[in-house]
Amino acid sequence: MSEATVSRVLNGKPGISEATRAAVLTALDVLGYERPTKLRGERARLVGLVLPELQNPIFPAFADVVAGTLAIRGFTPVLCTRTAEGVSESDYVDMLLDQHVSGVIFAGGLYAQADSDHDHYFRLHERGLPAVLVNAAIEHLGFARVATDDAHAVDRAYQHLVSLGHERIGLVLGPADHVPSHRKRGAFLKRIGAGPDDPEVAERTIYSMDFSMEGGHAAAGALVKRGMTGLICASDVLALGAIRAVRRLGLSVPDDVSVVGFDDSNLMNCTDPPLTTVRQPIEAMGQAAVALLVSQIAGNPVPADEMLFDPELVVRGSTGAAPSGNRAERVTAQVGADGAAS
Repeated sequence: MSEATVSRVLNGKPGISEATRAAVLTALDVLGYERPTKLRGERARLVGLVLPELQNPIFPAFADVVAGTLAIRGFTPVLCTRTAEGVSESDYVDMLLDQHVSGVIFAGGLYAQADSDHDHYFRLHERGLPAVLVNAAIEHLGFARVATDDAHAVDRAYQHLVSLGHERIGLVLGPADHVPSHRKRGAFLKRIGAGPDDPEVAERTIYSMDFSMEGGHAAAGALVKRGMTGLICASDVLALGAIRAVRRLGLSVPDDVSVVGFDDSNLMNCTDPPLTTVRQPIEAMGQAAVALLVSQIAGNPVPADEMLFDPELVVRGSTGAAPSGNRAERVTAQVGADGAAS
């Protein structure tokens, strides 16, 4: 693109196609240049994509789907990733507002944590900026939502373990205020015939931790020592930590303990053993999120409802028949010895 073309766009001269004009303005925004005063009121064809992290492979996979779908529709994604000691989600929202983005897609954001600060979402409302939230959110935020059916995910995993003969099944969740984890918890308690406020059953079969391998390791270790032979985990990262915990107890996956994850990315087929998991349909969810956002950008009203997607159980090598006979006795003895030693 020539300097003359850029100059004609910036000075509002005729003879420039709308596509070329949009490309020039988008390039200015991406590179961080300040627009001329008369063009500052216009929103760029930029869309913020705010993610909690990139270490969990499900988020880069989702970003890839969203970025590709946005590009087809003529938008450029601006990737914003929170870090523990870096820029906060609220800071990113302010930065995106300053860049005059057309809208924002959030995945795994603070809207899913009941005890977090949600003021920045209300700032988006005040500015009238279109936004879509991916996966379960607290109520009354007023944005369109795209989510995996968490209850159905637990049902699929639970039915699978029961079909393999497991009777002592535990659940590894994210933080207690995490909305998707809360939904999984409710579905699990319903499955085992316990009430939502049955503290004894919940304490014995459910463990909440942060979404990390270390969290999965701690939770799984505690649940296996309570006699669980099947574990349902609220993320693949938690599941990988659970497998590590089982091995450090001197046991085997899946011969002694079966582990089911949640999310599924391409890497889960390469783990040892390959991970049985409940797959989020990120392709369909990412496309739906973009469609909802673009519709809002075009000025069409979008209801603040939740669009639920059914997950798919992917059976691999981390689940197997429940231990029985001599094997079950060996597991009990091994876990008992480890528990006594610790």
